[in-house]
Amino acid sequence: MPEISLFYGIKVTMYYDDHNPPHFHAEYNGNKVIVDIIKGSVIKGGFPSKQLKLILAWTIIHQDELMQNWELSKAGKTLNRINPLI
Repeated sequence: MPEISLFYGIKVTMYYDDHNPPHFHAEYNGNKVIVDIIKGSVIKGGFPSKQLKLILAWTIIHQDELMQNWELSKAGKTLNRINPLI
């Protein structure tokens, strides 16, 4: 599962050949979430409030890049790194 970004202790990854809807996985301090790229919302899991706000804001900012990576993952191609929040 390739890491596509890392910021404020939040690790963002995406699986190859994962199921729909388009989504990514994020982990922070043992907490895990699955985030819907299109809706910008949590599908499963939970984060502390501050980190949840950060990952959802990052999702909206990088939605196009996340969808490009989703398509690359479906094609089995190398995923692109996505800039972290700064």
